[in-house]
Amino acid sequence: MTSSGLVDFHCHLDLYPDHEKLLIECDQERVFTLAVTTTPRAWPRNNELAIRTKHVRAALGLHPQLVSERANEFALWQEYLPASRYVGEVGLDASPRFYNSFDLQKEIFEKILRSCAQRQDKILTLHSVRAVKPVLDMLEAHLLPRNGKAVLHWFTGTASEAKRACELGCYFSINATMLNNDRHRKLIAAMPLDRLLTETDGPFTQLGGSNPARPRDVKFTVEGLADIRSVSPDEMRATIQENLRRLVSA
Repeated sequence: MTSSGLVDFHCHLDLYPDHEKLLIECDQERVFTLAVTTTPRAWPRNNELAIRTKHVRAALGLHPQLVSERANEFALWQEYLPASRYVGEVGLDASPRFYNSFDLQKEIFEKILRSCAQRQDKILTLHSVRAVKPVLDMLEAHLLPRNGKAVLHWFTGTASEAKRACELGCYFSINATMLNNDRHRKLIAAMPLDRLLTETDGPFTQLGGSNPARPRDVKFTVEGLADIRSVSPDEMRATIQENLRRLVSA
């Protein structure tokens, strides 16, 4: 399978040592890539580079794992919001390492959702580690289904939580690591085809040992999804392209 027309809806391009080269690579290989950021301070440079390309867009983020030390950057995040249609990586993380900041995370996440709802045109890519229910609760209370769109990145919730997310209008971005887990494969097999997108979450996922996955490597996720859903890789790629088109044109 060629890389042309693939979708990497969640990748930390600025964390690769060859950041600028990688943007050019995405454009040349026609991989539609969302470059997520972890802090507002990272967004201007990411956006400056992305707007020069046809296939890369930058998302404005404030990562929940960094909220304890970066909450004071929310004002900066809010300042940049009008210029960014895409928001991420944002959300909640209730894992033991970050649980001490969970109340502050919820406070910041609510502010993010309310700000996005006022604009009504934002597309969010969301972190929800051990926090799917509160993420969905807050999305329902402050954003969905009328005032924005949400994509659950690396979703690890339950089948009932996936069903609820679908009812709220959420999409799911799937990476190759998720396909290596039997529980996740079963969950993905039951998700509506029209809500599936692909991602790498690079450089936090690896391909063939220790090499960080690059956006073009999302083709392996497409092939894995095609196998799970008993369709051809080309059919799956076309489905994901159409899902992205529908998401961004809504």
